[in-house]
Amino acid sequence: MEAGSTVSAVRSQRVLTGEEIRPALLTIKDGKIYKILPDPGATLHTAGEVLDVGNSLVMPGIVDCHVHVNEPGRTSWEGYWTATRAAAAGGVTTIVDMPLNSIPPTTSLKNFHEKLQSASGQCFVDTAFWGGVVPGNQLELRPMVQAGVAGFKCFLIHSGVDEFPHVRDSDLHTAMRQLQSSGSVLLFHAEKEIQQPLTEDGDPCEYSTFLRSRPDVMELEAIRTVTELCLQYQVRCHIVHLSSAQSLELIQSARQAGAPLTVETTHHYLTLSAEDISSGATQFKCCPPIRSVANQERLWSALSAGDIDMVVSDHSPCTPNLKHLDSGDFTQAWGGISSLQFGLPLFWSSACKRGFSFPDVVRVLCKKPAQLCRLDNRKGSLLPGHDADLVIWDPEREFVVKEENIHHKNKLTPYLGVTLHGEVKGTIVRGKLVYFNGSFSPQPLGQQLLINHNLAQTAL
Repeated sequence: MEAGSTVSAVRSQRVLTGEEIRPALLTIKDGKIYKILPDPGATLHTAGEVLDVGNSLVMPGIVDCHVHVNEPGRTSWEGYWTATRAAAAGGVTTIVDMPLNSIPPTTSLKNFHEKLQSASGQCFVDTAFWGGVVPGNQLELRPMVQAGVAGFKCFLIHSGVDEFPHVRDSDLHTAMRQLQSSGSVLLFHAEKEIQQPLTEDGDPCEYSTFLRSRPDVMELEAIRTVTELCLQYQVRCHIVHLSSAQSLELIQSARQAGAPLTVETTHHYLTLSAEDISSGATQFKCCPPIRSVANQERLWSALSAGDIDMVVSDHSPCTPNLKHLDSGDFTQAWGGISSLQFGLPLFWSSACKRGFSFPDVVRVLCKKPAQLCRLDNRKGSLLPGHDADLVIWDPEREFVVKEENIHHKNKLTPYLGVTLHGEVKGTIVRGKLVYFNGSFSPQPLGQQLLINHNLAQTAL
C-alpha cells in the first residue's frame, strides 16, 4: 500500500486498545474508526485493502498542541507544508498552531481568517489554531471563539517578537471577564520579570550565564499570578512549557482549591539538561531555559503522578543565522527548539527507562492534549466513532537523527546525531495513509479544525 491510499482496515499483532495491547483488526469507515475486532484472522468483507503491519504497534496519532508554524509572514523559519510533513513523519496526526510568530499574529478575527487562508491546501495532518491575547484586543476574543479558535495564548514577559506584546495584570482581568462562560481556555507563557542582581558580567557564550538570567523564581511568580486568576474567574487556564519543578506545589495547591488549571512540559525539558550544554551551543537555547538534571527528575516524577498533564514539542524553529552559532552568544540567539518530528521517539527513549507504559504514552501525548483543545470527542483515542488517526511505529527500533531525515524547513536541532528508540513506520489521518515507509501522500490530506466550544462541552 502506498502513501496517499485510503485504508479500509489495519491489522497488527500489537494494537493498543484502552489499557491493553493485543492482536486486532481495526476497521475504518468514512474516515472514522468503525470496529476494533479482537481476532486479526477474522474474515473481513471490505471494499478496500487491509494494511497488515505485522508486529508494529498501532496506537492513536499524536496530538501536539504547541507548534509554531510561523506562516504567514515568517515562512523562512517554517511553514505549513514543511511543518505538517514533519508532523506526519513523526506520527503526529493533529497540530495546534500558536498565534505567533506569524505576521500578522492571530490576535483578531481578520488575522485569524488570514491564517486560515495561508494554511489552506498545505496541511498533511489536521490543524487547529490558537488565538492570542495582547493589550487592547479584548473585543476580538469572543468573535474568535465563535470562529473556531481552540483558545488563546498570552505572555507575561516579552514574547521575543514586537508584534505580540505581553499583557499586564489589567489586561488579564479584562480578558478573563471576556472568556467567562465561553468554554474557552487561556494559555500562559509563565515567566515574569523580577528584581534581581545584575548578572551581565558573565561570559555570554557560557550556558550558565543565560540560565542565571532566567531563574526559577520568574516562573514561580508568574504561576502565582495564573493560579490567582484561575481561582478568581474559574476560566480554564493552562501553563505552557513548564520548566521549573519549583512551581509544582503551587500548581497542585491551586488545583486542590478548585482551579480549572492544566499544565504541560516539553520534550526538551525531559530530555536535555543544563549540565550537558557546552559553551556556544546556542541550538539548546529556549525560554524558559533547560534546567538541571535534578530539576528534570522532578518533572518526570510529576508527570508520572499526573501533576503534569501532557508533553508537547513547543516546536519553535528559526533560520540558522538567528541562533548566532558563529559567535556562540546565548544572550543574542533566538530562543526556540525544533523537535516536531521527533516527539514520540524522544519521549519514549526516556520514558521506557522510567517505567512508563504505552497507555501512559497515549495519556500524555494524545488524550490530554486533545482534551485541552476540546478535540477529545474525535481525537486522541482508539474508539469507534472517533477519527481514524493512527500512528504505526516500532518502539524497539533505534535510529539516529540525521539532517537528511529531518523534514522541518530548518534542520538545526539539538538532537542531531542522537540515537532514539521508536521509529515511526506509518501515519494515518482520518483513514488516509499520509506517511508510510519514508514516503508522503502526493497531496496534503489534512483538514483545518474549527472548535465549537459549546458542542464540545456538550459532548464531554
